[in-house]
Amino acid sequence: MSAAAPVVSVATGSQVADAGALTAEAYLADRLVAPDEDYALELRDAQRRAVEATLLVATVEGTDGASVVVGTVTLAPYGTSYAEVAEPGELELRMLAVAPEARRRGIAEDLVRAAMRHCVVVGARRLVLSTLDAMQTAQRVYARLGFVAQPHRDWGHVEIHLRVHTWTPPEPPGVLVEQATWPPARVHVTEAGWRVGVSAGVTRRANSAIPLGSGSRGVGAALDEVEAVYAAAGLPSIVRVGRADRDVEAELEARGYEVASETDVLVRDLAQAPAAERPHLHVVSAAAPDDAWLSTWLGAKKADADRALARQVLLGAPADYLAAAVDGHAAGVIRVAYSEDWAALSCLVVRPDARRHGLGRELTLRALEVARSRGARRAFLQVESHNVIAARLYAALGFQPADAYRYRQR
Repeated sequence: MSAAAPVVSVATGSQVADAGALTAEAYLADRLVAPDEDYALELRDAQRRAVEATLLVATVEGTDGASVVVGTVTLAPYGTSYAEVAEPGELELRMLAVAPEARRRGIAEDLVRAAMRHCVVVGARRLVLSTLDAMQTAQRVYARLGFVAQPHRDWGHVEIHLRVHTWTPPEPPGVLVEQATWPPARVHVTEAGWRVGVSAGVTRRANSAIPLGSGSRGVGAALDEVEAVYAAAGLPSIVRVGRADRDVEAELEARGYEVASETDVLVRDLAQAPAAERPHLHVVSAAAPDDAWLSTWLGAKKADADRALARQVLLGAPADYLAAAVDGHAAGVIRVAYSEDWAALSCLVVRPDARRHGLGRELTLRALEVARSRGARRAFLQVESHNVIAARLYAALGFQPADAYRYRQR
């Protein structure tokens, strides 16, 4: 079985039955249920869970190259048969299970983080779960990820006492703060109020349109204007679609726009930000990126970019530019930009020959320290949803999902 990070997704095809068998196997292995109990049959019936709720699975590549289910969790909306304690607007986490042979690899944490992300994506106000005192390993995962015990909601039956924990998504920075920390070289404001970023293709964030209402002429007219702006600039038409932009998404779908990427916005409070762990690592901070910093970033992001324009985009917001030196050369860089009481972390790059030594983690910790020293109260960053390795790093540093959006490109 592969040691690579698992992929978490909604179960399809044969994965559904595999998830049911795995759930029963895990509960039996932990002696949480007896083989002849009715609940063991319910655990195996993942088919019904896939219909009534959302069934997530964690998969890895097997020795034969096929996908193998190594973990699963069920997310039940309020009002469904699987929601035992959920209140209106809550999503209930049920039947978290990891195959006994795949444990101690962070798979349970990956599944719970995916559940937290799903909670944000569907707009649920809270995630709720019930746990037994015997489930100590699971409870440690919940505590690390920010779940809080709710003793007044504990419940049970006969001799079973279940303890309720909840997780509430943190407040996101919002799209205007996001853009303020990464402003395009030029912004065209449409008649409908959309902000169309134009930066000669230097990063998708600086070359996409933000829907801010549709005006009296409607979404279609707003998109016509966006497309005209990008056509004149010789750039592809790209729109950032948030959770509330359902009418925009429908129009984009009708026009043939495809999903170019899906992005999560992760947030953490800076009141108790963790301290740097490698004080002897030489990290310098500057108010502007020098040539070495810029080369390190662009080398990983877009080596053929217009350097002057890239520098213009970076300098469009007040920011600090951190660089870690190894053997006298820049081995990694990160940027911290500021808007209101927010600090935005971006541009984290570690040179290939310097990876696997915790440099990305240390640069992020140093960036948080700098942000606190500047008076920022909260920090956020954006990471593509498929980047499991980055998600693990940021979760370990206390970041939690707060928002999600996608780019659609014609």
